[in-house]
Amino acid sequence: MQSVLQAARRAGKTCGLFTLGETMAADRRRQGFQLAVLAYDQDLIQTPSKARIRRHADATGKDLVGGAVALVTGCNRGIGPETVRALLKAGAQKIYVGARKLDGIKGLVAEAPDRLHPIELDVTNGGQIAAAAKAVRDVTLLVNNAGINFNTPLFAIDGTDHARREMEVNYFGTLAMCRAFQPILKANGGGAIVNMLSILSHVNLPLMGSLCASKAALLSLTQALRAELKAQGTHVMGVLPGAVDTDMTAGVNVPKIQPSYVAAAIVDGLNRHAEDIYPGDMAAGVFYGLSGDPKAVEHEFASYLPEARL
Repeated sequence: MQSVLQAARRAGKTCGLFTLGETMAADRRRQGFQLAVLAYDQDLIQTPSKARIRRHADATGKDLVGGAVALVTGCNRGIGPETVRALLKAGAQKIYVGARKLDGIKGLVAEAPDRLHPIELDVTNGGQIAAAAKAVRDVTLLVNNAGINFNTPLFAIDGTDHARREMEVNYFGTLAMCRAFQPILKANGGGAIVNMLSILSHVNLPLMGSLCASKAALLSLTQALRAELKAQGTHVMGVLPGAVDTDMTAGVNVPKIQPSYVAAAIVDGLNRHAEDIYPGDMAAGVFYGLSGDPKAVEHEFASYLPEARL
């Protein structure tokens, strides 16, 4: 390329070339090229089209839900209880219902006492995780639903306690559960892991900046799990909904989907062996926007933050 550029300069000609986008175009301009093509129609049509078809295509494999022995964390409220109900309806053989407070899940367990088994489980408590892994050796499906969201921007509170807690629960708690149950899933034929993420794993909503950082870390973790556990036959699926009508979003005034909607999408995704699912119109719309103009989505989300007063 430099030889062509120098030859053009000697001949007094303008020199340009195709690039892969604005970052490469800026590099080429600094290198002395006068013209840079940012995109061309064939690539704009073919590349996203192929990607969408590939993402939508159903994968084949064994049934991950029917007859499964599942462990669902974070079942005191929200998406957890609805996921338990959806798995029951879809034919799961047994479900361990994990919660920090067992009193809060008595009613849920009573719905199917022969198939639902309560287990005290705080995902930030190493002792409880180890005890659970020792007690429930028949798990084939791990649903990491436990999470926390303080709904706070990065500078709206004194200190970093909220950010640390969100990372401890959402990231390190999920990692600890995966590490504890990886050998169990392997011994039971591979099975599956489901991680509860958020569309905000892809883009930060500064209204809850530290939560988004923890979910972005969890998305990266989910991708790593998918690669590391492929050899043992464990399917790893990320769930990335938009706003869900739970206690965590009580103060957020946007359209929300119901927890049962997310739970049904989880079962459907497992049946399709999907790698990532985006339940609800908000998640689908944001994901579409990110595929076309991620900077525009970032700037739009930033506009929802009230003017900072530092």
